[in-house]
Amino acid sequence: MRIDTIQPAIGSNTPAKRLGRGIGSGLGKTSGKGHKGQWARSGGGVRPGFEGGQTPIHRRLPKRGFNNYFKKVYVIVNLSQLADVEAGTVVDYDYVINNGLAKQVKDNSGLKVLGTGEVKVALTVKAAKFSATAKEAIEKAGGTAETL
Repeated sequence: MRIDTIQPAIGSNTPAKRLGRGIGSGLGKTSGKGHKGQWARSGGGVRPGFEGGQTPIHRRLPKRGFNNYFKKVYVIVNLSQLADVEAGTVVDYDYVINNGLAKQVKDNSGLKVLGTGEVKVALTVKAAKFSATAKEAIEKAGGTAETL
């Protein structure tokens, strides 16, 4: 292989259209723009979304929904995910994230424990929120549910 033999991939370079070079080229006279009108003029055409002066679709359709900037988003863990945890462990937000029990949530408001599944060992669970069934199940197993 020599530097003087290197060529671009076939089809990657296309030759420029030579406009207005005679009738035989197929792009002579009007250069493929037809006769007169907005699209034939220099700088002709309209911006994207322009509908000839009628009210555009994005203004005809009603606005919908809103974003609640004050909503609270919790990292959610079920009791079934805590079933394999050793007895006496303190389960909090950091423990859950570090052990891969839940994915980290952007702008989270803490940890929420839900009652799906069951816990058989005594755990100390520290979270921002508990469902009633989760709190009951943790305390029934001999653990404590601390609300932060």
